[in-house]
Amino acid sequence: MRRDGDSFGDQDLELIFIAKKLKEALRAEEVLTSAGIDYAVESDRYLGGVLFKRELTGAFFYVAPEAAKTAKETLRQAKFKLTEMSL
Repeated sequence: MRRDGDSFGDQDLELIFIAKKLKEALRAEEVLTSAGIDYAVESDRYLGGVLFKRELTGAFFYVAPEAAKTAKETLRQAKFKLTEMSL
């Protein structure tokens, strides 16, 4: 379930996924919520592009460290491609 980052207290959250498109972010939220996984999401910038690097904005998904393995596996089973950037 989507939570505010403050609801995790002083825990350092782990980045598990970066959605590059709104449709992808909404689907990731649906998958994580359906699985009962608490997560935080915020927009941030990342470098993208193959030939010409440019700064883009994406939805960054975070979970508590103890939930990271389960959350990543849940996204993989839902056919999300987790890249090095989102691991």
